[in-house]
Amino acid sequence: MKVSLLAGAATLAMLAGPMLAGPSLAQDLLFAPGEDSRFNWQSYEDFAAANSLDGQTLTIFGPWRGEDQTLAENLIAYFTEATGATVRYSSSENYEQQIVIDTEAGSPPDVAILPQPGLIADLAAKGRLTPLGDETRDWIGANYAAGDSWVKLGTYEGPDGTEAFYAFPYKIDVKSLVWYVPDNFDEMGYEVPETMEDLKALTEQIVEDGGTPWCIGLGSGGATGWPATDWVEDMMLRTQPADVYDQWTSGEIPFNDPRVVAAIEDFGWFAKTEGFVAGGAQAVGTTDFRESPNGLFASPPMCYLHHQASFIPSFFPEGTEMGLDADFFYLPPYESQPDLGKPVLGAGTLAMITRDTPAARAFIEFLKTPIAHEVWMAQTGFLTPFKEANPEAYGDDTLKAMGEILTDATTFRFDGSDLMPGAIGAGAFWTGMVNFVGGASGEEAATQIENSWQAIK
Repeated sequence: MKVSLLAGAATLAMLAGPMLAGPSLAQDLLFAPGEDSRFNWQSYEDFAAANSLDGQTLTIFGPWRGEDQTLAENLIAYFTEATGATVRYSSSENYEQQIVIDTEAGSPPDVAILPQPGLIADLAAKGRLTPLGDETRDWIGANYAAGDSWVKLGTYEGPDGTEAFYAFPYKIDVKSLVWYVPDNFDEMGYEVPETMEDLKALTEQIVEDGGTPWCIGLGSGGATGWPATDWVEDMMLRTQPADVYDQWTSGEIPFNDPRVVAAIEDFGWFAKTEGFVAGGAQAVGTTDFRESPNGLFASPPMCYLHHQASFIPSFFPEGTEMGLDADFFYLPPYESQPDLGKPVLGAGTLAMITRDTPAARAFIEFLKTPIAHEVWMAQTGFLTPFKEANPEAYGDDTLKAMGEILTDATTFRFDGSDLMPGAIGAGAFWTGMVNFVGGASGEEAATQIENSWQAIK
């Protein structure tokens, strides 16, 4: 689940709000071509030689605002310089509603970039998107780690029900992370676990040593409960094949299927076992997720482990130095489930053509170049599964290590709650998890969610 505020009931036009549209992008390049050996400048030169778009305009609509918009425009400047095209990037506070309005009004951007597969599916089904073609689909499969996973993520049914590859995954977030303080581990002689069995043994060892293993907080105002959905999704990927995960998130199997209930109870082993969580199990549902990791940094530690996505360091104490004061490891798979490989849960954005123009086609081709990844990698807030992008281009060791988790993955799956209908993934699933940590059994919580899903079918 991504952290977002859900708009109340109102018309799309009222929700859309003003759209931020800057002037055409013409700016200095952040890294001068040819001057930094981390970058694949040959890919930039080859792309420029093959694409001349002088006099053409490309419009891009995306979710990035503020600092993220600056980072995106730093990248887009290379497309502008290489092709001669005039590029205009715009966004909106309520971009989900704005893209629906624009496409239905017949005035879409050339390229739309969105983080919601459900919305992309709706646009594809209504004929608002142009298929990217088999060549691009095959390119993703061959060049992205866990390529089949990314092909599946970008494939949707068109208006006639035929599947096609519509969406190019670009800029990914990783959720399958556990955070810790290296000094705390060193002091107690703990090692980073390599398997889920090791992680559970470490959890029990910390209790035996008189400590509290985990900090877990589900509080998030009107979105309280969402951190538990990430836990359950991660446990599903570590106990069931990816196709079962897909059946679950699409509603093909009931939410109270025994395999789903088992994953919920697996999360409960960490969250509800006496002595495993700071403040006790009763505090899990009320502790704010932003404050939850603070226990890692207390003296003595209030906890030693915290499961959360790659954004959580923004809530660490001011001055925390990553790699020194805090670090992370990949949430490991079960040794007893070798056939499931190394699954990764995450989220991200996908680029699609909403108005088929030569410039739009060229932009998708640009995203296939290492330079289109490396320039943003060298800044901040960007991860990629593209195997040909140089990992040395990452701006710091933290990003590089997260990027390696993506390129080492054998399976990637998008945040499951974002794939479910909004009333479930951003509603019943949240409240069901709050009830679960509050005392309901996994079966009871799952049945409650399933009943809500059936009610909207």
